[in-house]
Amino acid sequence: MPDRSQWSLAAPQKLTFEEPVTALAVRVVGGTVNVVGTDSGPAGLELSEIEGAPLVVSLREGVLTVAYDDLPWKNILKWFDRDEWKRSVTITLTVPTATRVETGVVGASAVVSGIAGPTEVRGVTGDVTLVGVRGDVRAESVSGRLEAQALGGDLRFNSVSGDLTLIEGTGGRVKAETVNGDMTIDLAGTARTPDLALTTVSGEVAIRLPQPVDADVEANTTSGPVSCAFENLRVGGQWGAKRITGTLGSGGGKLKITTVSGAVALLRRPPSPEDDAPASGKVL
Repeated sequence: MPDRSQWSLAAPQKLTFEEPVTALAVRVVGGTVNVVGTDSGPAGLELSEIEGAPLVVSLREGVLTVAYDDLPWKNILKWFDRDEWKRSVTITLTVPTATRVETGVVGASAVVSGIAGPTEVRGVTGDVTLVGVRGDVRAESVSGRLEAQALGGDLRFNSVSGDLTLIEGTGGRVKAETVNGDMTIDLAGTARTPDLALTTVSGEVAIRLPQPVDADVEANTTSGPVSCAFENLRVGGQWGAKRITGTLGSGGGKLKITTVSGAVALLRRPPSPEDDAPASGKVL
């Protein structure tokens, strides 16, 4: 009798899982992965395109795994120049919002939206998009970009040459390290006390801060240019090195930037309609 907790998918098809899903593990090569959180209905899978080796799906003790058996999660970032990359899938996974998500992609793009559980993403050359993810996020890439919007938790990002773009960040802690990837951080008007620690060698860093904002600022570049839209911050340095230091508002938040040759820009975020509403607290 076949094991109905495991499936081998070699052609497009849909699956619905009646057993509860609490964790999702995805490892694919080529194509596109969409992970969508939902508050209604059972978890589901829709495989719309597949090329190459079959995809193995299993559901055991609440863990839904969608992967190639020969693609290990632990060493996925070391997969280079392999003939067996001649694979591709287009797959959509619908899971409960509280699901813990692990997604590994090699030469594939991934989109994760509406997830409230912890999310971990690893990619070699594929780009990753996160939308409305409310749990903490850990992302690692070799050269793939990470684009995120309206994250609700902490973000930790490590990459060699991948860019990081965060739009409407709501105030979770952001710790990012790259070699030559650029970083663009836009904080929402509610992010009054940011906690940002950004490090790069040659990538450019641009941060747009809401008004008002309470943060202690320290930005350093060895040879890159700097620009600052806040008159009460100090811009100084000698020879090629430059620093931006000081306190915005009453302090308490943290903004630390370190780069060797990359440019640094601190920008003001235009006020949103919500910012015009009466509010207590110190205003710059």
